[in-house]
Amino acid sequence: MHTVTSADGTVIAYDRRDGTAGTVILVDGAFGYRNFPKTVALADALHREYDLTVLTYDRRGRGDSTDTPGDYDVEHEIDDITALVESVGGSAALYGISSGAGLVLRAAGSGRVPGITKVVAFEPPFVVNREHFVPDPGLHTTLHELVAADRRADTVRFYMTNAMGMPRAMVAVIRFTPFWKNLLATANSTPHDWAVMHEFMRGEPLRTEDWAGVKAETLVIAGAKSIPLLRTGARAIAAVLTDAEFQEIPKLSHNPKVELLAPVVGEFLTRT
Repeated sequence: MHTVTSADGTVIAYDRRDGTAGTVILVDGAFGYRNFPKTVALADALHREYDLTVLTYDRRGRGDSTDTPGDYDVEHEIDDITALVESVGGSAALYGISSGAGLVLRAAGSGRVPGITKVVAFEPPFVVNREHFVPDPGLHTTLHELVAADRRADTVRFYMTNAMGMPRAMVAVIRFTPFWKNLLATANSTPHDWAVMHEFMRGEPLRTEDWAGVKAETLVIAGAKSIPLLRTGARAIAAVLTDAEFQEIPKLSHNPKVELLAPVVGEFLTRT
């Protein structure tokens, strides 16, 4: 494990696999962390099969990274990415999944992270119409109260149903799986995910001007087995970026099979 200190003093923990074909930083979505099994599997595949230097890290408030309780601002997480890019010499590609995909796109468009070479966004959960689930824009009030009271189980249930739109019955089943303890461990970081995504989950079309700052070549990915909301959001962001391509991968879902995802990501990151 390595650490780097962000602009506000938050300590960000990360692992590094060294290669010679460029660098990519993997950014998890809600409830993810650097030792999440599929994050590790993707990092290993990109390093082993494409000789990439791969960084996996604990977003603030997760794992071995510290946090700023009560202070949830996307700018802080952009600063965290800046610190990570600087730690590898000032140049890196970014890969994000779910809200992590929203974060890497916002980082790339901020103009505050120099040295971004490419961006891969896997199913950023943009809600661009009202055909499906639309979160309550004021849910942060309850979310922050739950986190402040350290009511982790209630936070997981609330975020999954009210921010992610998961059926309550599905969330109830998850409680009895081995994965539940990991959800509890990362529950208090969910306000950071909401800070990243809430502006773009209102059921409104994405505006080209909001994403004009994304200059890096970008690949937006969706899984053909994912729900329509996620596939629609992925297509929508690809359509408003100036240098983006969209790819829908057959047999892939939001819980991705790494053997299907890694070749698409690796070939994009290493092609010249």
